[in-house]
Amino acid sequence: MNIFKPIMPIAVFNLTFLVSAAFANDDLLVFGGPSHDQFLGCFICNEFNQESICNGFGKYGNEFSSDGMFNEFTKFGNEFNSSSPWNEFSTSESVPVVVDHEGKFYGYFTINDSRTDAVDFSSDLKVMFDQTDGDIEKVRVLLCESLGYSG
Repeated sequence: MNIFKPIMPIAVFNLTFLVSAAFANDDLLVFGGPSHDQFLGCFICNEFNQESICNGFGKYGNEFSSDGMFNEFTKFGNEFNSSSPWNEFSTSESVPVVVDHEGKFYGYFTINDSRTDAVDFSSDLKVMFDQTDGDIEKVRVLLCESLGYSG
């Protein structure tokens, strides 16, 4: 039984909008840190790309990597860190952002759906996070599957 089925149509709708906006510009990139100068992976790119968050064996999609946001023991993976996208209360400017290669801002990559500057699918991320009991590896897989990747 797939407990995630109810949220997928919503996530696919919002992510489809993001994907269509990105196709004109190629990949979407995720950056974190106070100056948003720490690369955290590409969002809409080939899932076999080593920089893809959808590559579970790559540098930024691997749940054991210290470089991404899917390791709960790192700054960006820890739900209690104010820089983490998994902190549902954070309003920090160092939460990761999604941008394209030209620097166009798509929003903060966060489960804090109260932020007016969050990505359009932040509510869907929060539902995924809640339904997986905060297992960010499962959230990553769901997110990537909603983009049409195997995760």
